[in-house]
Amino acid sequence: MNYEEAKKHFEDFLNDNYDINDKKINRKKEHTYKVVENAKYLCEFLKLDKINTELAMIIALLHDIGRFDQAKIMKTFREDITNFDHASLGIKILFEKGEIKRYVDNESYYPIIKKAIGNHSKYILDETGMNDVEILHCKIIRDADKIDSFRSKLVDDIYTIANISKEELENSKVTEKVYNTFKEHKTVFSKDRQTGLDIWVSYIAFIFGLEFKGSYELINKNDYLNKLFNRYDYKADKSTMDELKECAFEYLNNKLK
Repeated sequence: MNYEEAKKHFEDFLNDNYDINDKKINRKKEHTYKVVENAKYLCEFLKLDKINTELAMIIALLHDIGRFDQAKIMKTFREDITNFDHASLGIKILFEKGEIKRYVDNESYYPIIKKAIGNHSKYILDETGMNDVEILHCKIIRDADKIDSFRSKLVDDIYTIANISKEELENSKVTEKVYNTFKEHKTVFSKDRQTGLDIWVSYIAFIFGLEFKGSYELINKNDYLNKLFNRYDYKADKSTMDELKECAFEYLNNKLK
């Protein structure tokens, strides 16, 4: 198992199947490599051995392989409006079409990879039937993915992210259900989002789904929460966003203790 060899195969896969100059494809490629960096960071934080570190990095490399078809076909990453499950498609590409053999030749790692990729975007991780190693890698990729979501939401325009305009976000309000979910320190279910601001708040709510203290330390180090809350001018619901910001920072500070 070798990450650098796997990376070469991944680059070939992208070049052979997609227009890498497409904005959404390029964004997802950048995200992939940032998630790899985050996974490596978490492995170092957890003091994992070389094999588990390489495995975590390869899982991160492949975790969004289904997103590229999503961008190519659907022209959006919003699964709440397309019923497009990129994690399930990733499993199909890797394990039904046999693409995984290009990246990892030892089949004993396949159950771990399959569970980690299949569960990386689930609302809640169901650990039923998993062993400790499978649970560990599921948690690593879920955290690594969420951490980069904070970064990407600061550099990408909101239309590329969610097919909504800046004006729509700034002039909408947080609905009661999303507000209550956030205040309960829970991540927001995508189908509960009704407004542009709901969508934005759901991204910030990823802070409530992190597993490792190292993840919270990385969020804090990069000041992601503050930057996300300050990115837009909340013309229609500033007081609510101020309240949610206070809630989020209280939660983060407790996790850092």
